[in-house]
Amino acid sequence: MKGKTALISGASRGIGKAIALRLAKEGANIAIAAKTVEPHPKLEGTIFTAAKEIEEAGGRALPVQVDIRDEENVKAAVEKTVAHFGGIDILVNNASAINLSKTPDIPMKRYDLIHDINVRGTFMMSKYAIPHLKNGTNPHILNLSPPLNMDPDWFGRHLAYTMSKYGMSMIVLGLADELKGDGIAVNALWPKTVIATAAVRNILGGDELIKCSRTPDVMGDAAYEILSQSSKTCTGNFFVDEDILREKGTTDFDKYAVDTSRELLPDFFLPDD
Repeated sequence: MKGKTALISGASRGIGKAIALRLAKEGANIAIAAKTVEPHPKLEGTIFTAAKEIEEAGGRALPVQVDIRDEENVKAAVEKTVAHFGGIDILVNNASAINLSKTPDIPMKRYDLIHDINVRGTFMMSKYAIPHLKNGTNPHILNLSPPLNMDPDWFGRHLAYTMSKYGMSMIVLGLADELKGDGIAVNALWPKTVIATAAVRNILGGDELIKCSRTPDVMGDAAYEILSQSSKTCTGNFFVDEDILREKGTTDFDKYAVDTSRELLPDFFLPDD
């Protein structure tokens, strides 16, 4: 990873920042593409505090304010990254929005929001990064999205959100095939358990759910293992964090638990087994 450049959306906090810090420890350059520039009462961190942590971890950081729903913002973020670091080797599409409302209850502006960020934003970040990834070293795109599971239960629970996350996964499926001739790997990563993030605390279940979660570090370590693979052979996969880490030799997962006395809760979209 030393000297390689990763553009990571939503890297000011949570899973995106954990991936950024893990890559930074290996000497990577990190472009932090996120919205938050002023401290928020309910959301930890800004692009500037994340940049400080990344540099303290051993990487070089470029904080870039970007709304991934805005095409000019996205183009500018890509151009600033290339101008500052000389190219892009890794794109991590982490930025995402969640809304678990049933179909009659979700306002259309909320439907538009989650689809604009999750699907359109991921597509657009990829679209503008691809020309630079073609010139990258062992280039990878990694989407934070689930394995495609056509179990109707997941659609029935929260149709709008499920469609948006599966849209991100369909981008993996399509781009892996489209870009295989260019040697650009495109993969997905999803957590086996709930991850302790601001969305979990503020939207899904508060501190009690956090206690039944793993820290974002598990996703950072899993992402590092994926992004270290050959881009010519490791593509089109839907990885689960615990599975890839076990495959690479990790045996101690207690270190990732927020509270080792609590039973971990499985994340969305995964089969019971």
